[in-house]
Amino acid sequence: MRQIPTEPNKVAAQVEGDVEAVERVLRIARMRVHYTLRIPRGMREAAERAVATHEQKCPAATSVRGCIPIAITADITEE
Repeated sequence: MRQIPTEPNKVAAQVEGDVEAVERVLRIARMRVHYTLRIPRGMREAAERAVATHEQKCPAATSVRGCIPIAITADITEE
């Protein structure tokens, strides 16, 4: 993640999805990803850039792009 340490307990994600019936078939209609990042001081700009470009660079997100809308947010704490 852009030279930001990803040690245990420094990066966490909560992912939620909304499932809806479309023509009597269940499908994921929307997803929300919320990151909690604990980063070294001075790395906020890089972390914010990483979050902003996450959907374009994440293999899972690019696999469903155009099919399932994804909202990505983050709480970033500098330590």
